Amino acid sequence: MPAPVFLPESSEAVPPRVYLPGADLLRALAVAAVIYSHISFYVIDDLGSGWWLIDVVYGALIEPAQLNQHLSFVGVATFMMLTGALVTRSAIRDRPGKFLTNRLSRLVPAFWVAIAIAILLVRLGINGMFSGQDGISNTQALMSFFLGGFFLTPEVAVLGVTWTLTVQFLFYLACVAMRPILRMRPVIMPLGGAALCSLVLLYNIYAPMPYTVPMLSKIAATLPAVFLGQIMYLAWARLAPGRWLIVAVLAQIHVILVATEFRVYWAGENYLWTITVVAAAVVLIGRYDGGPTRWAFVKWLSTRSYIIYLVHTLILYRVVENTTPHVGPTLAFGLFLVVTAVVAEFGYRWVELPGARAITAWRNKRSRVESKNELVRRHSGASVRTIHPDQSAGRTART
Repeated sequence: MPAPVFLPESSEAVPPRVYLPGADLLRALAVAAVIYSHISFYVIDDLGSGWWLIDVVYGALIEPAQLNQHLSFVGVATFMMLTGALVTRSAIRDRPGKFLTNRLSRLVPAFWVAIAIAILLVRLGINGMFSGQDGISNTQALMSFFLGGFFLTPEVAVLGVTWTLTVQFLFYLACVAMRPILRMRPVIMPLGGAALCSLVLLYNIYAPMPYTVPMLSKIAATLPAVFLGQIMYLAWARLAPGRWLIVAVLAQIHVILVATEFRVYWAGENYLWTITVVAAAVVLIGRYDGGPTRWAFVKWLSTRSYIIYLVHTLILYRVVENTTPHVGPTLAFGLFLVVTAVVAEFGYRWVELPGARAITAWRNKRSRVESKNELVRRHSGASVRTIHPDQSAGRTART
């Protein structure tokens, strides 16, 4: 049995590093799958038409591999598994404050800017909501900056793709809460996570309205992808016995089957197989170190994948709607990709990176101040406890 990874709380745990040279390639493929999914949904479900590229993808990939229609969940599941595989080591190694700061510094600035733009576009009448409302109130807008709109009934979504951030944020908080366990018996986290997800699904299935929270079912049905990524890391790093890793995998499969049976997923019945294929791709491509992992375009697409994920639906519908009558669908979708690339480049250089640096600098400054204050307190305490030899002798004589 692998030894516990526990280290004294006075130092940071140093779990094994797992090299994933294919992570950039996986991110590039994931964001491409997400973009394709929304294009396919838009063309087939919203417009009721078709496009030659959709026919090609369906015939060459979806049908032979028996994946979800529109490649639904392929991109999201890839991102989620990468989160579990890459973040678990940091959750074990770093103290909670540093861990959360590192995570949120890369996500929050771009997220808030994207939400602000989405609200502005709705208020200007350029874009509509991603839920059934005609507009968004000030209270709903404020809640959207903290993902609160997803937990309202009916749901209020000004930027629909950000629902996945609720999954990531909850996983980060769970890592902080479970850090002592992650440092001692890390396999308990995916096992406990699967049990909790099952309970959430069963609660929402059997509890009467209005006591259910539908968004929690969506989160519970998605977290297995994150936990599968975590299990991959534990296996690669040899931090848990193989038999318990198998049990943890089976627990995630159980959650996926329950979610599929009760139609928590939204695009068919092939989710277990789709997630299985994605998991195999993450295992194989994640450790792959071939030429494509170093292509400049793959690197660019990987580093901008988060911004692209946030903004592409804000751009897609209006660009295609306004250009298709003039240039046809192929050029219209090409223009959409160009506009999205320009916005992503701007967002990455002027929002995501500066925001992350500012938050990290604030955290480092605060840590230095806290360390300095701690040294002062220790020094003051030592000074108070120091007794002059004469004082000691005098006290002894009086005794």
